[in-house]
Amino acid sequence: MANPKATRGFGLLEGFLARKRAQKANSLIPQSYRSGRILDIGAGSYPVFLLSTTFFEKIGIDKTFSAFWEKKPKTHTLALMCHDIESEDPLPFQDEYFDVVTMLAVIEHIAHYNLPRISQELYRILKRGGLLIITTPAEWTSLILNGMAYLKLISNQEIRDHKGLHSADSIIMTLQQGGFSPNNIQLGFFEFFMNTWVTVTK
Repeated sequence: MANPKATRGFGLLEGFLARKRAQKANSLIPQSYRSGRILDIGAGSYPVFLLSTTFFEKIGIDKTFSAFWEKKPKTHTLALMCHDIESEDPLPFQDEYFDVVTMLAVIEHIAHYNLPRISQELYRILKRGGLLIITTPAEWTSLILNGMAYLKLISNQEIRDHKGLHSADSIIMTLQQGGFSPNNIQLGFFEFFMNTWVTVTK
């Protein structure tokens, strides 16, 4: 069976963009964290980032994992779980369980009213001193993304699933609602300022 695609739907650049997100996330993780445990939320139908990063233990959750992964042999370093973070259920992990949590191109797919609760869950499962990393399209890119989807450069299915793009201020507000201190938040941009990256230490 061939490897499933990085994202739902079709887009000529989807695989390339998934790898670029993974590279950016990897560049934001200090080496000192890599002996611990990482969770990638919304890891995708094919977990590009988790397969490209080095950690003692790696866990990915997504509501779209394909049957491909049920046939793969389990390893002690990588576990994949089907879970919808927008459900009312809490994340299935104990308090302060992870050294790093990542959400790469995920928050734009989450309904606005669910973000405060999810932010609280992220805060709960991170260890003290743990690191949260988020990437998301910049707020001003909506027309460009729709044009790229029309040209089949990125997945129209993924773009249709967007619940809203976020400004830096709205991301900071959401993190504060979860309990994170604004003093521990750093933001920047990549891919010609079309994407925002955020790191916050608990």
